Amino acid sequence: MILTIDIGNTNITFGVFDGDKLSFVSRLATERNRTDDQFAVEFLAIFKMHNLEPPKINGAVLSSVVPELTRKIKTAVNKVCGIEPIIIAPGVKTGLNILIDNPAELGADLVAGSVGAMVRYEMPAFVIDLGTATKIYAVDEHGGYHGGTIAPGVEISMKALSGQASLLPSFSLASPPHACATNTIECLQSGIIFGTADMIDGMLDRFSKQLGEPKTIVATGGLSSYVIGYCRHNIIHDDDLLLYGLKAIYDKNRN
Repeated sequence: MILTIDIGNTNITFGVFDGDKLSFVSRLATERNRTDDQFAVEFLAIFKMHNLEPPKINGAVLSSVVPELTRKIKTAVNKVCGIEPIIIAPGVKTGLNILIDNPAELGADLVAGSVGAMVRYEMPAFVIDLGTATKIYAVDEHGGYHGGTIAPGVEISMKALSGQASLLPSFSLASPPHACATNTIECLQSGIIFGTADMIDGMLDRFSKQLGEPKTIVATGGLSSYVIGYCRHNIIHDDDLLLYGLKAIYDKNRN
């Protein structure tokens, strides 16, 4: 069995593959002050919940955009499973041809998402990742990563509005009945939900004008389910895209 881990700014997502089948997925809050022992205890508890004995894990791979947690999670995996995970970094085989100005600066999450799109969908593809930041990026049919765009994420925008504007209240993420809303809460929800959807549509149109029409548009990330249903484009929702990308990268480097 293979353990795949994606360390994001909001959540740590990990899934266990039995062959090519994703057996289960779990998520932990990204808490930077936790120790490797605390993560190890949580890993053990989740494995127990899924009736998985740690010795059955014979390989692991992780991507991280939180450098201060990379070593801790690596150490926790070693303590629990007795293995050294592959860490997505320059020098690891991915199958991507990174066509940006400085390939070394490409985030590990973008690498995993790109590879996930390559192994699961018809290419070329545009990938939307709605997490702490809203990211859109493009991968061609030959595995060429062409770059992308990064915008403030949905929750960052919500916190900025309620935290910086004295008269605006805190509000929950929900779909308002109309774009032109008639009360403050629904006005805020309209701006966040519909505004993000229209931004995504607009950027996808710009990507298509620059790079040509994709065969696939796929969205991932914890907040994608709130937004993509309001987009004009036909977008596939795939919460586990990065985990499948990590498994494919592990397979390329297993020897």
